Formats: sequence, structure tokens, C-alpha cells
Amino acid sequence: MTLDDLRVFVAVCRAGSLSAVARDLGCTQSAVSQHVRRLERETGVGLLERQPRGVAPTPAGRVLEAAAAEGIAGLDLALRRLRDLADGESGSVRVATGATTVRHFMADAIVTFRRRHPRVNLEFRTESSSRACFDALTDSDLDLAWITLGPQVRGIEQRPVVELPWLLAVRADDDRFAGRTAVSAASLTELPLIRLPPNSTSAAQLETACADLGLRFSYDTGVADWDTALLLAELGLGRAVVPALPDLPISDPRRPLRLLHIPELRPLTVGWAVRRWDALTPAARAFADTVAAALSPRTSPPPPGRSPAGSPGGGASSTGSDGRPSR
Repeated sequence: MTLDDLRVFVAVCRAGSLSAVARDLGCTQSAVSQHVRRLERETGVGLLERQPRGVAPTPAGRVLEAAAAEGIAGLDLALRRLRDLADGESGSVRVATGATTVRHFMADAIVTFRRRHPRVNLEFRTESSSRACFDALTDSDLDLAWITLGPQVRGIEQRPVVELPWLLAVRADDDRFAGRTAVSAASLTELPLIRLPPNSTSAAQLETACADLGLRFSYDTGVADWDTALLLAELGLGRAVVPALPDLPISDPRRPLRLLHIPELRPLTVGWAVRRWDALTPAARAFADTVAAALSPRTSPPPPGRSPAGSPGGGASSTGSDGRPSR
């Protein structure tokens, strides 16, 4: 049994296909099969079973895949950290983000980090959802992922950084909301809204927050990201419930958009996900801390009656390792 055998086996379990892994590795399907057969000889049990389309791990295979994936991830992190320690102040930080994450949450922090650590490379990988970020962390040599807080995921630690209250975005001349700075969640059930991406954690948590109040929103338009929802609202093509992004001014006379607080809805919490905080390289830890520090004074003010994240009475803070961010 070799480390390559285990890497290939984990890849096959994830892909559900011997041929797909062979293409990724630039080898033959027979070569991939040899890795799996060697593991089966070593363990004495069948690890894969044929299905109408591809393969799937047997119960024994799932046991080995889970242990191997965790062990390989830990080993890869250790090797990365050793390389970075040997390189001193150089090295790299690899981050998985959503489509608009860098613009809204990291722009200032990146400038600050680059000034403090000029020899460290920053690499960003765009993912479509928190689930995709988790998979990317597990399957690759990424250091960090920026996500929306969600349920715990095996092998991933999450750290909340900031809470984002929910806002209703409407065009500035929308007479229905003239002179208002807040709106009740119940009043929005009468209106068709712009739907957030249905596969996103933010959309799921908005539905949960509504369900806690016994409410259900209706939608007539769907978008792929928060920025598109805001643009459609600004153009008068709908109204959108969106999180209060750190760089989104509640009042901007230059923009035909108004933002109204929805106090009853539980805020969205965002932050970092990693495989192991104590195994992060010094550069990755410095980048995570720089982003958290840059956000702390810039977060949007909470609705009346709520404390900002990280202050007494607030929910999330930049400390604690398993409060979990998931976007």
C-alpha cells in the first residue's frame, strides 16, 4: 500500500469513475485500477462496486476513503507548512471564495497584507457555493475558504468573522417604502421578491429565518449572486432581500437604491473555513487575521436591538474555531 494508492482511491471515490480519474492523472484506466486492486489485496476486502454509471465505494471502501482523505489532507498541510517555514517570508496563501467575495469582504485586507508580506503569493479560486468550498478544501492544497456559516462538515473547522443583518433593497423612488428605514418581514410576504441563488447557503438560511417566524417569501425572479439582485432592485425590476455587505452604504445619494433593515430576521454569519486551524501556515493565518481585522470596523450597523458581531450581546466573533462560516 502506497500513498499514491490512497490518493488515487480517494479520487475515484469522489469522482465515481475510474476513467475520469485516469484522464485527470494522464494515465490509463488500467493503471488506476491497479492502485485500487493493490489496496484490496492489502486490506483483504472489496473497496469498490460497479454501478450502472461508474463505481461507488463499498461500506469498507467508505471507511478507508474517509480515513485516507483526512490523513492525506493532514499530511499535505504539514508538507506545505514545512516548505513555507523553509522559505521564510515567502510561500503562498490559497483561498477559495465566492464570485463577489473579494470585492465585498477582502479588498482592503489584500492591500494591507500585500504591503506587510510582499513576498507571499496570494491565489484565489472561485467556487459557486459553500459546499463547493468545502470540497475544494478537502480535495486540494487550499488553505482557507470564505463561506457563510452553516452546519458542521466532517473534517472542516469553521470560524465566524462577522454578522450581516438582512436588508430589503428597493429603488429609491419606490413609493411603497417612502420615508421608511425598516420593514417587517411579514409585510414582505405580500410581494414577489428576487430569489437568491437556490443552491447557496445564504438562500437556505434566509428561508430558515423566515420559517422560524412562520413566514414564507414568494419570488418571481432568480439571480446568481447578491450583486445582480442589487442591480435589478436599483433598476426598479424587483425588490431583493440581501445581507448587509460591509461595503454597501445604507444611504448613498449618488445611487438610486434604498436599503431598509428587516429586524426580525436572524443575521447571516460569514467567515473562514479550514481543515485545521493549528496546521495553517503563518502566512495563511496572517491573511485570515488581516481580513477579520479589516472587517471589524466596517461591518454594517445592526438593526435596532442587536449588537454587532464580536461585541457584548453579538453572536459571532473572530475567535473560537468551530462556530463555522459557510457561504
